Amino acid sequence: MAFKKTLTPEEALQKARHYCAYQERSHQEVKEKLYGFGLRKDDVEALLVKLIEEDYLNEERFAIQFAGGKFRMKSWGRNRIKSELKLRQVSDYCIKKALKEISEDDYASALEKLSVSKWENLVEEEHMSRIKKTQDYLLYKGYEWEMVSRVMKSLQGK
Repeated sequence: MAFKKTLTPEEALQKARHYCAYQERSHQEVKEKLYGFGLRKDDVEALLVKLIEEDYLNEERFAIQFAGGKFRMKSWGRNRIKSELKLRQVSDYCIKKALKEISEDDYASALEKLSVSKWENLVEEEHMSRIKKTQDYLLYKGYEWEMVSRVMKSLQGK
């Protein structure tokens, strides 16, 4: 059985710098990566501090970029973004700050566009089934119930 070579803290720091420079990372992702290099807890903590001091690692910047990216690319709603950031152990302060970066107008128009698209894709469905499937889809995407119900009322009027 072959054992994985453990890295020295200096080697791990270089790899972690490259890992963080490639794209924004959460503290948890970097911590797991460092443990994967075979480092001990005190070495991991020291390297995390160093990466934060050198600005390779910034939780607030990660949260803002993650939220904006998932909203623009995958049309995720605030609830889904929030739960995904919580899974990555991002602080509540950073989550709130990231969600504030999404403009209300963009958010409402993304929900409208997503709902119309889903509604039109379900043309052959029975009316009640169409309503339920569209509503479930929007909730799965992470949009708030109040906004979804408002959009559904306007869709049913068409």
